[in-house]
Amino acid sequence: MNAYDEYMKGIVQPMRQELVDAGFTELTTADEVNEFMATTKGVSLVVINSVCGCAAGLARPAVREAIKEVKPDHLVTVFAGQDREATEAMRGFFEEIPPSSPSIAILRDGQLEYFIPRDQIEGYPVEQIQEHLTGVLKQACGQ
Repeated sequence: MNAYDEYMKGIVQPMRQELVDAGFTELTTADEVNEFMATTKGVSLVVINSVCGCAAGLARPAVREAIKEVKPDHLVTVFAGQDREATEAMRGFFEEIPPSSPSIAILRDGQLEYFIPRDQIEGYPVEQIQEHLTGVLKQACGQ
């Protein structure tokens, strides 16, 4: 691993940990993503995490609050720009959606049901993003 990669690994660790502490499982390889997608049943919340300010100040806080109200069956995350193969593999399951990070996907039995791209996160108040996601999760989880 080169010095840049080592530096970035240290920088992003708290950004990863924020979601792990909230109950998310990190998928860091394409194999982990493919296995998850092949075997998962029920409703999954997938966060495509990133280092940008809108991930830190908007997406992650909104997600953490939304899952306090409605918790889907599975919580997983991939990290764009860090775990490139895992992120590419996850995005491959919703190819019709342009790459966007941060972003939030709701899946049912591994099939995309709803997607919140960066342009519906950046520039919006965290409360509005949380309400949007909570509403989608309530519908997806039948609440």
